[in-house]
Amino acid sequence: MKNTLITFFFLLIINQLNAQETAPPNIKSIQFQSLNKTTFNHIIPLGNTIELNFDDLDGDQKEYYYKIQLMTHDWRESNLISNQYINGFQSNVIFDVENSFNTFQNYTHYTVQFPNQNTKITKSGNYLLSILDDVGDVVFTRRFTLYENIAIVGVSASRSRNTKNMDKEQTVQFLVNHSRLQINNPSQEIHVAILQNENWKTAITKIQPQFYKPNQLVYNYIKKTNFWGGNEYLFFDNKNIRNASVSIARSERKEIVHNYLYPYINRGLKSYSYNPDINGQFVIRNIEATNPKTEADYAMMYFSLKTGKEIENKEVYVYGAFNNFNLTEENKMNFDPLTNQYNVNFLLKQGFYNYTFVTKSAENLISESEIRGNFSQTENMYTVIVYHKAFGSLFDRVIGVGSIQYTGER
Repeated sequence: MKNTLITFFFLLIINQLNAQETAPPNIKSIQFQSLNKTTFNHIIPLGNTIELNFDDLDGDQKEYYYKIQLMTHDWRESNLISNQYINGFQSNVIFDVENSFNTFQNYTHYTVQFPNQNTKITKSGNYLLSILDDVGDVVFTRRFTLYENIAIVGVSASRSRNTKNMDKEQTVQFLVNHSRLQINNPSQEIHVAILQNENWKTAITKIQPQFYKPNQLVYNYIKKTNFWGGNEYLFFDNKNIRNASVSIARSERKEIVHNYLYPYINRGLKSYSYNPDINGQFVIRNIEATNPKTEADYAMMYFSLKTGKEIENKEVYVYGAFNNFNLTEENKMNFDPLTNQYNVNFLLKQGFYNYTFVTKSAENLISESEIRGNFSQTENMYTVIVYHKAFGSLFDRVIGVGSIQYTGER
């Protein structure tokens, strides 16, 4: 009974965090990542710079504030007070505000970086960034993790050894070498989180080491650390917003530009087909402008999924980092019995986007594979985060992070 209650409250906290991550309809194009533009990381070394960008389609230069909170390894609020992990202010106004220029859709663009002259984070750990309006209500949140390079985390990924799903799953195994840190009781002091494509919604946690060696913890599970392989993401590129392209069937100019994607035909995939992707992420760009932050326009994007018939007792959504992998009314698809296809349309800022289709059952079970399949060959990024909380310590320190880009076994 006790374990059931603990699990219930943990899931309640995660669901609350997921709900807060859903932004209102006027907030678009939220990107929160390292300034290293070759990655989409929100897991970065302590002291490195991370930047938040977002647009407000109301275009009226509201005042927005940020607030930073230290969290535990399982995303509960830490017991530390803010001046124990921040030099400066925990909350402050966002000063970098610009209006869109030469676009059909007016918007205001907001940018803030951390650390900045008012806020410097001094401790590693999980953090929750909240964006607040001028009356202090939460508009949306984002998670990020800052780590120290104290432990060396070696990660490997391979096709699953589970014979039942070996063509559909991928296995993550790893070692934690901690010669620079004394760990007296690993089962109590160490926590780990394994992420696929840095998506916390599918994270594997509560994994204990299988073996203890001098200055080393070994995690060589063959089932507990398995992930569904999924499939490569679909994509479109409307950096030239007025033209058709390899993925855009046609473009119309109305009050704004409307882009119609080619319908995706669900034929019940039985074999893997390689298609390079960026793991569901997106890049804002406009080839006709010098500053895509304020000169990239918005287009009404039309998505279609041909299924032949309605999927019984399931809802279908377009899924991707464009709304932080959330399922909302905006990206929910509607079935048209006249054409036997699902349709939805919503605004997106022009650029290069990854997306896919997912289903949700009446029991709120989300499947990323029902429409596009699971394949052990799919390319995925795996990240292992290692937390340490010594006896008597007041917070979960992140002592190391390891990652690997699994390229499949073909």
